[in-house]
Amino acid sequence: MKNWTNVEDKKLDIKAYLDADEKKDLLRLLTAGSVDDGKSTLIGRLLFDSKKLYEDQLQALERDSKRVGNAGAGQIDYALLLDGLKAEREEGITIDVAYRYFSTNQRKFIIADTPGHEQYTRNMITGGSTANLAIILVDARTGVITQTRRHTFLVSLLGIKHIVLAVNKMDLVDFSEDVFTQIKEEYLSLTNQLGIEDVTCFPLSALEGDNVVEKSERTPWYEGISLLQFLETVPIDRDRNMDDFRFPVQYVLRPNLDFRGFCGKVASGVIHQGDEVMALPSMKKSRVKAIYGGSSYAFCPQSICITLEDEIDISRGEMIVHPNNLPNIGRYFQTMLVWMDEEPMDRGKQFFLKHNTNTTRATIDEVCYRVDVNTMEQLPGTDFKLNEIGCVRITTAKTLFFDAYKQNRATGAFILIDPITNNTSAVGMIIRPLEMEDINKADVPTLDLKKMGIGEEHYDAIEKAVKELARQGLEIIIRR
Repeated sequence: MKNWTNVEDKKLDIKAYLDADEKKDLLRLLTAGSVDDGKSTLIGRLLFDSKKLYEDQLQALERDSKRVGNAGAGQIDYALLLDGLKAEREEGITIDVAYRYFSTNQRKFIIADTPGHEQYTRNMITGGSTANLAIILVDARTGVITQTRRHTFLVSLLGIKHIVLAVNKMDLVDFSEDVFTQIKEEYLSLTNQLGIEDVTCFPLSALEGDNVVEKSERTPWYEGISLLQFLETVPIDRDRNMDDFRFPVQYVLRPNLDFRGFCGKVASGVIHQGDEVMALPSMKKSRVKAIYGGSSYAFCPQSICITLEDEIDISRGEMIVHPNNLPNIGRYFQTMLVWMDEEPMDRGKQFFLKHNTNTTRATIDEVCYRVDVNTMEQLPGTDFKLNEIGCVRITTAKTLFFDAYKQNRATGAFILIDPITNNTSAVGMIIRPLEMEDINKADVPTLDLKKMGIGEEHYDAIEKAVKELARQGLEIIIRR
């Protein structure tokens, strides 16, 4: 006779396991390093040693290692788990961004294996745009090199708060403590210059598995934990901005005459039922009547629908905030820009600027400087080419609601889209809003009404016309 009690217990165990799995938090991380530092091998080793590969994947890995592997006779080439393009396997390098998902008992992970070559800088920016943590690999034989400095600068530009320095190929320097210490001190000096505070260093051999999943006996002088143990426990819950409530409206829900809900994703902060809120740009206030998709409160990055106690005209692209905590409201700002288009920058072109749910026309008014990503030196420049990075000033046709990227990644980032090809031309990280005295008035056309002999009775009509042109993106200064 079947023991139904055991069957029910097993069902409960499975349900409890699935519930626990659903509640695990997610860590997004990227790997970056110079060519052949072992990025793909490290991630392959993490997947292999944490027993997260299916049987057919293992069989394919063993077969491919014999056919096209670079690890040596009889060795498994773990990099083949990630280097999926034919060109990558032939050259033994990473070109595209490869994403891999795996989980342990403590946490879920999404890993972006990004290319190390300078010509693929835009691929690294794409892979790192959502990352919480970056693993920067260096070869123990060569130490901190120019590419290491470039990758660290890019990571700091993206606002990634946690950095792991993985000193790989320690087996080729006999697991020397002196070599590790020298590389660690040189790298910490670099991160101090860039203002990066959370840096953790590991001595590794990705090919042989030392300190990757388990602590190695070959580094008795290393007192820390293994890389996987660190990834499972690094705290990321404070990385999100929970102070500044920002709710860009994505869609207005009107299923019938009696319901008007505002749908979207909470970009930052927390909202409670009954909170006083303000709609931007109208500046009208109301209170939250109900929150759908949450409980009596919601927080980033939840997708919700909220209803208000008062009838307020709010449409897509506008924003709901707390009235005592407003973002910057304006059309002029200074920003870091990473150029991602094959075509060089054309400052005479009007781009589409996409910022959260808001899309508007925008022009690049001025290039402040270009950054040499290898030396971090600021250089003069008038335009950007593919993969170049620098600081520019931008004017938009519509008013935007934004924060500095360092303060709030969700409302400080945007993309520029070419209106003809529809390609993503650039990604931007806003530094600060521009005051009127910052704006270069030499580039703005001026109408001197007295000099033109226009009577005062026409001033109001001209002002109205100029305001409408400004709304469409053409700024004109009036002198009476």
